[in-house]
Amino acid sequence: MNDCAVERIIFSAEQINRRVAELAARLASDYPPGELATVAVLKGSFIFVADLARQLSAHDVHLAIDFLTLASYGRGSVSPGRVRIEEDSVLDVRDRDVLLVDDILDTGRTLRTAVDLLRGRGAKSVRTCVLLDKAARRQVDIQADYVGFPCPDVFVVGYGLDYAGRFRELPYVGAISVPGQ
Repeated sequence: MNDCAVERIIFSAEQINRRVAELAARLASDYPPGELATVAVLKGSFIFVADLARQLSAHDVHLAIDFLTLASYGRGSVSPGRVRIEEDSVLDVRDRDVLLVDDILDTGRTLRTAVDLLRGRGAKSVRTCVLLDKAARRQVDIQADYVGFPCPDVFVVGYGLDYAGRFRELPYVGAISVPGQ
């Protein structure tokens, strides 16, 4: 694990900042001013949802944010195919429009699990916003409503995304080679 390094930058900090502002403007045109119930999937989305919240506040849309911790990768680089709820959201979503924020839409299992969970709790609507959409790896029929960037089929880190707990702090999204893959 110590021999992993970012090989190339996929999306620069400037590209990400610009795209988050564009997503916020689009969200603000789709949701009225006021409070929007938002559930962010941890751990990877924490930087994205914070930047999105700051951008949305400039449009008078304020996020009532709660978090849901779902695990599908553990410490590895390949999802075993099941999603576990490690920490549940306590935000009351019944009869509310909900924005679900995640870092990456990959196989689709995590996002599908979260959408189904929120709908099952009586959300009036659930729309999804992801920073990255890695469509090449999709195994579940789901599309995000708002997408920052289409992502190539490489292992990405940075801007909240990690490999075995490392690289989350990077201000950009970069590609790494994972040993043994």
